[in-house]
Amino acid sequence: MRAMALLFALCLLVLSGGSIPATAQPVSRPAQTATPIPAGPQQADNIEAELVPLSQWAAPGSTVVVAVRQKIATGWHTYWRNPGDSGGPTTVDWRLPPGVKAGEIVWPLPSRQRLMSLVNYGYSGEVYLPVPIEVPASARPGTVLPLTADVLFLVCSDQMCVPVQMSLRLDLPIREGVPPRESDHGAAIEAVLAAAPRPAGIEARATLADGVLTLSATGGPLTAALAEGEPAQAVFYPFEGGVIDHAAAQSGQTGPNGLSLRLAPARDLTAGGLNGPVSGVLATDAGAWEITARPGPPLAGTTGGRALSGEVETPTPLKTGLVLILQSALFALLGGLILNLMPCVFPILAMKAAALTASAHQPSEARRDGLLFMAGVLASFLVLASVLLALRAGGEAIGWGFQLQSPAVIAGLALLMLAVGLNLSGVFHVGAGLQGAGAGPLSRLPGGTGAFFTGVLAVVVAAPCTAPFMAAALGAALLMPWPAALLIFLMLGLGLGLPYLVVSLSPGLLRRFPRPGPWMERLKGLLAFPMYGAALWLVWVFARQAGAEAFGLFLVATLMLAFGLWLAGINQARRAEGGTAVVSAVAAFLAVFFTLCFAGLAASRAEAPGQATEAGPLAAAPWSAEAVGAAQAQGRPVLVNFTADWCVTCKINERAALSSPRVAEALQAANAVYLVGDWTRRDDALTRELERHGRSGVPLYLLYPASGGEPRILPQLLTEGVVMDALQTARTPNPAP
Repeated sequence: MRAMALLFALCLLVLSGGSIPATAQPVSRPAQTATPIPAGPQQADNIEAELVPLSQWAAPGSTVVVAVRQKIATGWHTYWRNPGDSGGPTTVDWRLPPGVKAGEIVWPLPSRQRLMSLVNYGYSGEVYLPVPIEVPASARPGTVLPLTADVLFLVCSDQMCVPVQMSLRLDLPIREGVPPRESDHGAAIEAVLAAAPRPAGIEARATLADGVLTLSATGGPLTAALAEGEPAQAVFYPFEGGVIDHAAAQSGQTGPNGLSLRLAPARDLTAGGLNGPVSGVLATDAGAWEITARPGPPLAGTTGGRALSGEVETPTPLKTGLVLILQSALFALLGGLILNLMPCVFPILAMKAAALTASAHQPSEARRDGLLFMAGVLASFLVLASVLLALRAGGEAIGWGFQLQSPAVIAGLALLMLAVGLNLSGVFHVGAGLQGAGAGPLSRLPGGTGAFFTGVLAVVVAAPCTAPFMAAALGAALLMPWPAALLIFLMLGLGLGLPYLVVSLSPGLLRRFPRPGPWMERLKGLLAFPMYGAALWLVWVFARQAGAEAFGLFLVATLMLAFGLWLAGINQARRAEGGTAVVSAVAAFLAVFFTLCFAGLAASRAEAPGQATEAGPLAAAPWSAEAVGAAQAQGRPVLVNFTADWCVTCKINERAALSSPRVAEALQAANAVYLVGDWTRRDDALTRELERHGRSGVPLYLLYPASGGEPRILPQLLTEGVVMDALQTARTPNPAP
């Protein structure tokens, strides 16, 4: 026991970082260098955007207006601050010099975009989103004020939505005096500012009664409009969702003092009642104004006059948002089914195969395990999706597979895989003694609890393996309203767990399994090796993520875990024989305790390695938007590989399609540049680039043509022929030697 106390003290000393010189040194991290952002318009497939000023320069201590100009391709649209039944608003994240402050977007009046049963609020064509910028009095005339904005557009057509991330820059001169209007865009920005809805002293009330939400408004510019015989049309655009049924018709009437609108309330409002003010834009053919309607009875003098018509809308032969959701859900289901064939899932399938053979001739247990395995899969997808959507709502740049970008998670999974493998090898047992009859201990956690948590483990390990049908569906899901996004994630989980569930619920299939016997022990031992392989893979990923020092500490953790579980097995054997096993129990506990000590220390000492410059034998350089632009400016095609060490699909593609001499020769013959974006550790720039192409995870392969323009997206499962054919079409007519 004295030795154990010394071990405990040693663990505390190691965690303090003060007793071992090799681990007491500070970790050296590479300096972060800012990537210059080019000024001027940025171009994507479906939208062009730039920062444009209202005036030619800014005076010290003044407020200047800078607009995000969008030129949206025909058939596509972006969204207002409240997108309506689907979509997402344009967001602007400013990076400004010290002392410079940006205000809120001045939103122009949107149009109602009807998609069969849905209505969205948004823009098409050319749009300006003005933003006031406060320039400090300390700004020196003769200098230039660099304004940078990271802008995320959700650009949608009748069939799909594509997130487009752009970093826009404007260098605004600082001069004394009153600046003149900017010649190219100043007039357009002035027109937007003049027409944009603003508060205008209009008093408004909101009344919810008998399933109808009535907005009444009076005063302000409405008085003058009524005196001139206007308005004839009126529409209300709420600032928040869940207030009205956006697709329902709006009707109203005028009165001597104002007007009233009858609106269909949203289901949430009907259920919860009107508990606060309703804010939005009252748009009429006489003007548009921001109003805040406090709950209360209708205002006097707002009814009894002529009828008001809602905005005239022409239905378009577009697919509905519901169709898009159902289409994405179908792709997610197919992706989940294909996920069962991905290498990431093989160790989990080995566990479930052993469990299924053990309960094959006990139909009730097989059904229970199948249902609980599916429950574990679905619950885990819901948790992962909820965390990811919550982080996105908070402005985090994060993608699918984010759980394996953390060295701590990788370390925990590697230790778990090792423990499961040792259990399958008979080193220790979970939930069963050695004296059991028949086949002995099962090769899984006991009962339905084990089936449920095996489903959890399957999702955690398998989720990053984005199969071909998954990427587009996940990319769309992360931009849809949260109920639709969760539906898609649930469909993905349904596809992953469906094969096992079908077998477990099929007595005819179960009867084909051989009777329990000694063969099950041998199968259990054989299936331990996929778990050891998974543990080794995760240890390799940890080494790539964390660096040599953390890797050494983690190897100690794995040794301590194996030792502790071996002691646990001895303890179980002694107890099965009727003896006491206090010493082995305490020793096993301390060994596992030290496992957690060293694993936590290893994760805390993880370095932040620079981006990989090589993926396979092809000579590669790190990806950046500037590197792509520089290569295309030289008339060279660009092959980009977005990869991660924990992405098994990526590594298979690199071995099968990006490692052969033939591909290297094709790359050289095409005079192409090969760039690698390494997403093993979190990288916001890479995440935004993935989002820009409608993807939420890796792999992603892009081939930019030598002639310039947007890239071609290659299949997620590559072959030599696919890469060589793509390079042939993208090559320059006369490549440089």
